[in-house]
Order: sequence, then structure tokens, then C-alpha cells
Amino acid sequence: MPGTGVHIDEFWGALESILADLGPRNAALMARRDELQAQIDDWHRAARADGRGHDGDAYANFLRDIGYLRYVDGAVTATTANVDPEIAEVAGPQLVVPVDNPRYALNAANARWGSLGDRVVAAGREFLDTHFTLDSASHGWATGYFTEDGALRVRSGDGTVSALLRPEQFVGYAGAADSPTSILLRKNGLHCEVCIDGDHPVGRGDHAGIADIRLESAITAIMDFEDSVSAVDTDDKVSVYRNWLGLMRGTLETTFVRNGTTVNRSLRGDRSFTAPDGAQITLPGRSLMLVRNVGPHLTTDMVTLGGEPVHETMVDAMVTALCALHDLRGMGRAGGRPIRNSATGSVYIVKPKMHGPDEVALGCELFSRVEEALGLVQRTLKMGIMDEERRTSLGLKECIARARDRVVFINTGFLDRTGDEIHTDMEAGPVIPKSEMRAAAWLGAYENSNVDTGLACGLRGCAQIGKGMWTMPGEMAAMVKAKIQHPIAGASTAWVPSPTAATLHATHYFLVDVADRQQDLADRTPGRLASLIDIPVLPVGRELGPSEIQRELDNNVQGILGYLVRWVGLGVGCSIVPDIDDIGLMEDLATLRISSQHVANWLHHGLISADQARETMRRMANLVDQQNTGDPDYEPMAPDYDSSIAFQAAVELVLLGPRGAHGYTSGFSAPTDAGREGRSTAHATPGREDRPQRP
Repeated sequence: MPGTGVHIDEFWGALESILADLGPRNAALMARRDELQAQIDDWHRAARADGRGHDGDAYANFLRDIGYLRYVDGAVTATTANVDPEIAEVAGPQLVVPVDNPRYALNAANARWGSLGDRVVAAGREFLDTHFTLDSASHGWATGYFTEDGALRVRSGDGTVSALLRPEQFVGYAGAADSPTSILLRKNGLHCEVCIDGDHPVGRGDHAGIADIRLESAITAIMDFEDSVSAVDTDDKVSVYRNWLGLMRGTLETTFVRNGTTVNRSLRGDRSFTAPDGAQITLPGRSLMLVRNVGPHLTTDMVTLGGEPVHETMVDAMVTALCALHDLRGMGRAGGRPIRNSATGSVYIVKPKMHGPDEVALGCELFSRVEEALGLVQRTLKMGIMDEERRTSLGLKECIARARDRVVFINTGFLDRTGDEIHTDMEAGPVIPKSEMRAAAWLGAYENSNVDTGLACGLRGCAQIGKGMWTMPGEMAAMVKAKIQHPIAGASTAWVPSPTAATLHATHYFLVDVADRQQDLADRTPGRLASLIDIPVLPVGRELGPSEIQRELDNNVQGILGYLVRWVGLGVGCSIVPDIDDIGLMEDLATLRISSQHVANWLHHGLISADQARETMRRMANLVDQQNTGDPDYEPMAPDYDSSIAFQAAVELVLLGPRGAHGYTSGFSAPTDAGREGRSTAHATPGREDRPQRP
């Protein structure tokens, strides 16, 4: 609070009022989720009992009748104001990082600029020729770069001098005009810096002295309080808040040892260049930071009202906005110099796990109340709407309408969205193997619908349209081949797992002009609703063989145990977990949700038995133990499975999966007498004591 102008009594009084007024309404919305789920369960049970199979039109009418599926008549146009260009105008990669780890958080914040690497002399010249073409030569022939009359000139080995084919791509330089130390170029809104240093180990071997080529990479970064962190008690949460505060103030630092050398890490300062006309220009040295609060389904006892736990997302909103006041008040420093996260004076809060327009509307009201409490101008707090639950997907237009003057972000996410798809239609029948989900009709329709809806609602120029995470950090060559599909799909951002991945993915945004691509897609005919609600169950007549079923079960269970043993056992919320083939996958709670719900579905419909699931868990626990033998802090699950909290948590997630609240891993709580028949309609909004705990 010091320096914000907010006083302690005012803060707690305002929070108490918010919790008292909005808490019951949030609880009612959670109860509404359960009412709808119970009705959907009954619909599918009746359809199976009658043997009539899935009727898409009848299902759509049913969803409309119960209020699950809603439409907005007329046009919806987002009007969000004071949005930073990193969100409103520039397309580029987005990092998502667990903010409970200071090193990772700082790495993400500092990933605004990334190097093309040691192969800069060869591959870098190709990159320059592709994107910053010269009028009469190749960058590969360059022996020197200089500026003349405000224009870039490139001298070749034969003495000839070339210029950029598009002179406007040259936007600045550092050092002397006739002998610059760096050249600043720009394409599609992204900057590229050619660093020149003949004394550098790389520059000494280059005939133009090029030591590095740096790309503007992670334009934005989401500091995550949610699925990628392990914050299960008050001390954990205070640590998370403190790290976010340190990022807003510029005071967060960390020290670690790498290759025997002590490394100190802190936020980078801004970068200065001279424009072609001689003016000074300053570019941010850091990613624009957003913060992801927890979803509305969780409660916490780190704050209580009348002795009872409160909705955690409301505490998150108050505290994260309070921390951001330090940025809004201009109190941030890096290297002794002032820094700003948001140049427009906005705070960007991503809201996950919201089901439909009414929950979005309550989120907007929460933001308004926080602004009032902290003395902020209304609509300072901007909202990211994660399109990761099916009711939000089907009502995305109305969700945007409810937040039209706050929305700055929508996205798609395969893992959570698939987990919700399986859980919502659990009673419809056994689902297809997980490996086939990406080719299912509903997923392609969902991905396209998100972009189409965002463009139709005028998000261009004020909000990001995002795509999901690349989950294989060790497979960068495969990522470069595959992830170009995201900007081609019209996404102005997409999630990456590391700073290196951000730089590689940035090359896709140099290739694809997303603004032009979105203009092309704006006239696309939207897909049919039937595809969006196509249920990914096994088609009639298809039977899976015993070996196919067991392979799928092994894969799912190994992934569940591999993640849970780190989250519950080691307190690591996001980590690279080897899969059943020893390929490292970046896992968090969303991964756990889809795997546990998939196993629960097959168990629920008799494709596997409870005994088979338990046997597989014990066998996979031994495999996971072997994969973690090099970790001195690791506690094996085998052979004493009953004493392993991680193992028991995995058993509960699977065996009670149909009864867990929407299949969420966080906040999971279910009756101990759960069986295969029926599902509980009591929504789990547990206190921290009911959430998975570390030993």
C-alpha cells in the first residue's frame, strides 16, 4: 500500500463490502452451473435409454430451452479504450508463466527481445533477405552498414552500396550514423535489431561485424496465478502476490547458479535509439504484462467473512489491482530509471473458467467495484475472456457484449476446452481416444468460431485474438513447422512455453501480416452450430480393442501421475513432465483435467474397470518413479501406494471424476460414496483444506 494513496481501513472495508454484495451472487452462478449440468445429464441418459442416439438439432433446441445456449440479436462492437499497442495493434507471441517462480517470471518479462542465436551469421542473413530485402544486393554480401540522409545504406564486398527495397522499414539506429552499433528495422509492427560489434566473438568472424540479430519476441506475457502455479495456502498466495508487486515496482530480483556461475536477474530497462530524422525513440525492454486471476469456482480461507471462506477471484482482483497501482502511479524502476508496464494506464486481468455471459457480467461488476475502492478511473481494469468452457464458446458473442468496454483478449485452449467437453457430455457415451480429439469436428468449429466471433465483434484494434500453447519445449523444429498455422488462422497472438520459443514463433509474425489475414477472414461464412455441439463420442459400430484401450489408459494415467507427483509432492505447478515415450511435455492443471476426465469417462461407461484403472495406476506409478530417479527431492509412489498423497489424489480424480465440479483439478471435492450411477449436483466450492495439498 505505501505510495498508492490507499489506506488499510479503506482497503479492507471495500473488500468486505465487495465480498458481502457479490459473493452470494457468485455462489448462485455456481449453483446455476450445477442445475444446467444436471439437466444435460438427464437429457443424455434419456437419449441412451431410448436408443435414439445423438440428434444435433434436438440437442440444440434443448440447450436453448434450458438457457444454456443463448444468442444476441444484432451487432456487437467492442469499445475498449486506452489499450496498449502490444494488445491493440501488434501481433506476436505471448508467454504464460507461473508467477510463483521469480526466475521464470523475470525470464518472461525480459523476453521482449530475443536472439536468433549462434547461427546468426548464416541463418540471420537469410532472415534479413526475406524480410528486409535490399534493392540491388544480398545481406549475405554486406561488409558494412551505415546511415546517410536518414536512410539505411549497405556496402557490399565489391564496393557497391544498396538500400532497402522498402525504405520505411528502417526506423532507427544506435551509435554513430556512419558507424552504428545497431540497426533497427520493422515489419508487421515487430522490430528487428541488427547488432554490430567487430570485437564480439561472433562479430569477429563476420565480414560486416554482425554479432547478433535480435527479434521483438514475447510482445505480451501473462503472469499466471491459476493453472500453472502451486499456491494452495496463505503463505503460497502471499508469495505470488509479492512477486506480482515486484514486477509492477521493478524490484523483483533473483539469484541462481548456472554452469557454476552465479547469475543475478532483474527487470530490463527500456531501449533507446536514434530515429532517421535524428529524434530519440524509446522502445520497451520488457513484455507488456497481464495477470491471470483464479476462476470463480474457488474459495479460500486466507480471507474469511463471518468466519467462512470467500471467493478467491474477488481477493485476487483487489490485490492484483492494488499491486498494479504502483505502475499506474509511475513508481516502477529498473536499473535506476523509470519504467512503465502500461503506457496507457491500464491493468490487464485475464479471467479463466467463466461459464457464459452472466459470469462475465459479474466479473465486470467486480472490476468496477475494485476501481471504485482503489480510486481508479472506471474501466481502468481490462478483461481477458478465456474461451475455454463450452458455455462460453456457445455464448461468446454475448460474453463480449457484456464486457464490450473492457474486453482486451479472447483465446482458445485445447486442453481445458476438451476437458469441459468430456465432462459436460459425460453421460452421452464413451468418448473417442484423446489422440483423435484434435481432428474432431467440434474442435475445428470451435477454433474458427472464436476468430470469427472476435472479428465480427470488432476486436481488431482493441483486443487480442489468441491461440493455445505449444506443449513440447524440447521440440522447437516441430513448433516452427506447426505453429505458423496460428497467425494464418487469424490469431494476433499465441502461447509459447519459453523465451526461445517466443523468438522462433516471432518469425511467423514477420512472415504473416495478421491484420491483412484478419481482413481476409472477416468475410468468411461462420460455421454451423451443429458442428460446435457435435459430441466426440465413439460412433455407433466402432469398438475399441483391448490393446487399444489399454494403450490409451496407460498414456492418460502416466500423464496424470507424472504431473500430480510434482504438483502435490514437490509444489511445482508447471513443469516439463516426460510422457510415456519420454518426450518432455509442459504440463499444468489443464493437462490433468483432460486426462482425468477421459479416464473417468471410459470408466463411467464400462470400457475399463475400476480394478483395471487401479492396476494401471500402480504400474504407471513405477514408471513415473523411474523417470524421476535423478531428482533428489522426489518421493516415490511405489511400493507404498497408500501413503503417497500424489497417488491417492490421482485415484480420487479418476474414480470420482464424473462428480467433480466440471472436471476441474483445482477445487476438486466429491462425495466419498461416488459410484458409476448418477452424478452429484452439489457444486464444489471448497476451502483450501479441500484442495489438493502438499505433504
